[in-house]
Amino acid sequence: MRFGLLGTGHWATVTQAAALSTHPSATLAGVWGRSPDKAADLGSKYGVPAYGDVDALLADVDAVAIALPPDVQAPLAVRAAKAGKHLLLDKPLALDPAAADEVVAAAGAAGVATVVFFTNRFVPSIETFLTENARLGGWYAAHGTMYTSIFQPGNPYSGSVWRKQHGGLWDLGPHALSVVLPLLGPVVDLSAAEGPRDTAHLLLRHEGGAASTLSLTLDAAPDATSFGFAYFGEHGAKTLPEWDTTQVEAFGAAVSALLDAATTGVPHPCDAAFGAQVVRILSAAERARRTSTIVTV
Repeated sequence: MRFGLLGTGHWATVTQAAALSTHPSATLAGVWGRSPDKAADLGSKYGVPAYGDVDALLADVDAVAIALPPDVQAPLAVRAAKAGKHLLLDKPLALDPAAADEVVAAAGAAGVATVVFFTNRFVPSIETFLTENARLGGWYAAHGTMYTSIFQPGNPYSGSVWRKQHGGLWDLGPHALSVVLPLLGPVVDLSAAEGPRDTAHLLLRHEGGAASTLSLTLDAAPDATSFGFAYFGEHGAKTLPEWDTTQVEAFGAAVSALLDAATTGVPHPCDAAFGAQVVRILSAAERARRTSTIVTV
């Protein structure tokens, strides 16, 4: 499958392009970016052409991998779907539910496969853990903490405008929800509060009565970074395992997942519909944090 890469930033360069260029069943066929100079540099690095026009790139590929801010990604994903291209998308899918739903609708109408790269879901140790424990069932609570900082010297995301504007809720929230929803189920309603250092604290109520809490920030104090998820259920308590792969290998697994979905017609669990579900939860959390009320999802 011939892939066009939309995006030229750090993530596109070190993860997506790297994985696509070495995948045994995919070919990186070209790149496009909002900065022609950066697109030319990235194309040169991987020996592929840089396109100045998105439609020209779409005409030459079977699928697109997108590494762009979510508000830029969504309309381009719709455009690619309407051109009949399979979609390997980044998270969050969009910054509002209507835009996310447009991607789902366009992909459905065109009959193209979609996969959203919820990174943890393509890590073998984590996906095995989630699959086995979802089958076990009986989970009634979870707590997740993601305290990181993109504002330390040398961080590749320190210049990310959308991350600075929307914070950990939108950048880390998709990661958190991707490993909570499989065990506790869809979210019914939620409340949210702000804490120091732009921390978002969420209390989620799930179908069936389970509840979870999430604490997320991109601006943790240097010595207060933390990452961990704990689950509590009728069969005991468990914690999310550590990674057993690299980011590039995880993206390679996402490429394989898209190929499988395109070949079989069977949607992947992390398809655009799941991505839109996550966007609805994040949008509700934004409203809850702003209004100090319980918001229905």
